Amino acid sequence: MKTIPDASTLTHWRKSSYSNGQGAECIEVADGFPGAVPVRDSKNPHGPACIFPEANWSSFVAAVKSGKFGN
Repeated sequence: MKTIPDASTLTHWRKSSYSNGQGAECIEVADGFPGAVPVRDSKNPHGPACIFPEANWSSFVAAVKSGKFGN
């Protein structure tokens, strides 16, 4: 995993469909990075973003959707 110190310069961020709209525990991902998925805290858009390999991110999302981490 790598980080981007200031991810605010990236465009095309989208909020997680699991976000509750109440401003708590929300993440955003950026599209358009072949083989990688930038992820940031939506409450801190000018803060750092983590970059995950696409395959790892896909595995994580599948585990969340299957309920592997609980509610």
